[in-house]
Amino acid sequence: MARGFGRTTEGGAAAAFGADRRSAAWPVAAGRPTAGFWCCAVVGFVLLRMVIDFVQRHPYWSALLVSLVVVAAATVGLVVSKRRARERADQAQRDRLIEATETMSGPEFEQWFARILVASGFRNVTVCGGSGDRGADVLAVAPDGRRVVAQCKRQSPSNRVGSAAIQRFAGTCRVIHGGEICMLVTNSFFTAGDGIEIARQLNITLIDRNALEVWAWTGWRAA
Repeated sequence: MARGFGRTTEGGAAAAFGADRRSAAWPVAAGRPTAGFWCCAVVGFVLLRMVIDFVQRHPYWSALLVSLVVVAAATVGLVVSKRRARERADQAQRDRLIEATETMSGPEFEQWFARILVASGFRNVTVCGGSGDRGADVLAVAPDGRRVVAQCKRQSPSNRVGSAAIQRFAGTCRVIHGGEICMLVTNSFFTAGDGIEIARQLNITLIDRNALEVWAWTGWRAA
């Protein structure tokens, strides 16, 4: 059995050696162009020659065709530009209505408030809300250069933002995020109590539904 196993091993080694020799004799060139590449190259060359030949034979028709292509491209670009401008105008008009926030999700409300900031002249507006945001949903730079940290609370109008949420935000907006202007924004209202007094003492700007509606409609910039 051992001798038979030895013969099998020797045969396998010989086969492997033969395969190695064949591989060495016929190396595969890395990065060698494929047949498809050469086919495309030939077709491209033929088409280029046809275009050059047509231009040489019919210079006036060539100029006319080029002019038509340029005009068509400019027309398409103008139509697309106008459509995008109209969409932006429609979006801006919708953004002015506080009622639109009542059907938004939390992330949609953050995007909505970010657009309000942009329309009000804030720069570098970034939506960063999500798990692990530590209370910073939107970051921005105010027109006067100060760093803005905003937390957005989308609620139903009857569900008010309580003191606990204000206190949590007050504990992170400056210490963790370095905010110089700290805003707690809601499409609802804040519960009367010590939370509002804490916000006043720590210079936290509370923006409730009424203030947010005025801001969205007029473009008022928060101080």
